[in-house]
Amino acid sequence: MAYRERPLSPHLQVYRWQVQMVSSILHRATGIILSLGSLLIAWGLVALAAGAEHWADFSDAARSPLGFLVLFGWSWALAFHLFSGIRHLLQDMGVGVSLPAFVKSAWAAIVGSLVLTAIIWVLAMQKWGGA
Repeated sequence: MAYRERPLSPHLQVYRWQVQMVSSILHRATGIILSLGSLLIAWGLVALAAGAEHWADFSDAARSPLGFLVLFGWSWALAFHLFSGIRHLLQDMGVGVSLPAFVKSAWAAIVGSLVLTAIIWVLAMQKWGGA
């Protein structure tokens, strides 16, 4: 049996990036980030149950610059995944399935998640002086 070259499917280099593509990739990526972040929440809950010394270690890690970056990124991932999930739910019901509506809802999920994350962190910093 002779080997024949099969045509390759176009890859990301072939396509021009569009907001629909970016929002789809971000939705999957934020799902993975939320799964990994749940391990940090479990660490916090175990530290809280283990006593003041363990909680202080967790709190120090969370208040470090890297901890702040991780918490900020995780909260944005949660906000984006929430807005994108609502968008997908509405589209599954047949709402906003035209191309212009799809583009608008993708931008709304991106902008809405950034605004919600900013509001959450501004309130957290004002009320508690830090996260």
